[in-house]
Amino acid sequence: MMMKFYVASKGDHKSNMIKSMVEKYLLDLDLEISQEAPELVISVGGDGTFLHTVHDYFHRLEETAFIGLHTGHLGFYADWLPEEIEKLVIAISRRQFEIKEYPLLSMSIHKEGETKPEKYLALNEATIKKIEGSLVLDVKINDMHFERFRGDGLCVSTPSGSTAYNKALGGAIVHPSLSTMQVTEMSSINNRVFRTIGSPLILPSHHICQFVPVNRDQKFVLTIDHMTKSVENVVSLEYTVAKERIRFARFRPFPFWKRVRDSFISDEY
Repeated sequence: MMMKFYVASKGDHKSNMIKSMVEKYLLDLDLEISQEAPELVISVGGDGTFLHTVHDYFHRLEETAFIGLHTGHLGFYADWLPEEIEKLVIAISRRQFEIKEYPLLSMSIHKEGETKPEKYLALNEATIKKIEGSLVLDVKINDMHFERFRGDGLCVSTPSGSTAYNKALGGAIVHPSLSTMQVTEMSSINNRVFRTIGSPLILPSHHICQFVPVNRDQKFVLTIDHMTKSVENVVSLEYTVAKERIRFARFRPFPFWKRVRDSFISDEY
């Protein structure tokens, strides 16, 4: 059966040229382009392009696997460079790859007066901030009150996203094979009156974390990966490790800790 593929581009001149080249090579090898129902999606650009591309295919996670081709430096989601196009194309045509699955984050927004929550998936993270003033909400874990948070905001990340915004907030780096989610604070208020845990929380896949606004008459800014939403009349936000998983097509070893070292630690001693 003919393999179907699609190539997504960052949109700049270099990425578009690489996209056209990959398409030509794969078509010459009798593969079929299908934007609607691809088995493989090749993202050409950077990690930001990869995030946008993955969201376009969240409805096909069980059928579609992803490959990252980076037009700059190697990223956490892109392990191929432009000079390796021919090697990649040959490996794709020979189906010389294995599938690696990693966890996603599921978020539900429950609003006042609405019986059906809005649901989203995230590959990296979801955050909540208040438009004006400090964010004040109750944090519940498995329906048990854990703390009342006051501060700039909260970030809930996947293991894959633990090296992104979560790391900048002082969160832990978590290997993406672990089925967990992480809750990290943004500038919490801690004094004689107010107190939070002050440390990132790493929760297993069977746990549910809820954020319940103390005052529902507030407006919040939510982010889900690259998307930003302004919401109000929020009763609660619910987070859990998603049942769905993202599938990567791996053609060669792509060690996570090597990526971490190469991205954040200098080779100079």
